[in-house]
Amino acid sequence: MDTLQAILIAIIEGLTEFLPISSTAHMGFLASILGMGESEFLKMFQVSIQFGAILAIVVLYWKKFFDFSNFNFYIKLIFAVIPALVLGFLFDDMIEAVLGNQIAISSVLILGGVVLLFVDNWFKNPRVLDEKDISIKTAVIIGFWQCLAMMPGTSRSAASIIGGMTQGLSRKASAEFSFFLAVPTMLAVTVYSIFVKTWGKGTATEMKGFEMILQDQNHINLFIIGNIVAFVVALLAVKTFITVLTKYGFKFWGWYRIIIGIALLIYFYTK
Repeated sequence: MDTLQAILIAIIEGLTEFLPISSTAHMGFLASILGMGESEFLKMFQVSIQFGAILAIVVLYWKKFFDFSNFNFYIKLIFAVIPALVLGFLFDDMIEAVLGNQIAISSVLILGGVVLLFVDNWFKNPRVLDEKDISIKTAVIIGFWQCLAMMPGTSRSAASIIGGMTQGLSRKASAEFSFFLAVPTMLAVTVYSIFVKTWGKGTATEMKGFEMILQDQNHINLFIIGNIVAFVVALLAVKTFITVLTKYGFKFWGWYRIIIGIALLIYFYTK
């Protein structure tokens, strides 16, 4: 991976991580277009640069994350993230296996797009307009919905936002809670991928993520550049998404997923 490739992947990560369109599908497609193969460093890089995207949410909503008087906010996030931590750990190997199946990911992208076409009609009368009105029970339910995104192509953002809307949250409140929940979820995944997970199991080159990063100066540079680019792009993407979602709903994103999914199916079938 060279610097330009790392920047392009980080741009895609920052643009798509918090949109309901699956960052995994988009990064996989870009890596294929760029002829990057499926190296262990690339897989780890795609996960590790989530840290930059996480930091963007903390910066944008710093008043929320650093309001230590609102202890209930942290409690809700802790309970909501538990399902993903447990199930993600149990099914890590299965999830990684699917990451290489672009046909399956593209199909899920299309299916999720069809769902988004109808979401606005299903949930027209929201009762919860602010995070403060979300109960711990509701937060946990949203946490389980988030687990649907363990199937690559689903989109963590789409799963958790729809999960919130099933519990009476408005589009804006559901999207914002999805962003809040992304911080502990993605931080845990990033830490696990860098410091705990062994990449390339059973091969002569198996190592931890941080070992791959520290393997040479180029990897260190790519890691730093990737996180900086993902951070800057995510800052712009999140605010834009909230505006578009609040004003127009999910149909745009639904059609986008369907069109991109079909294009990816054609690409990977004829590749």
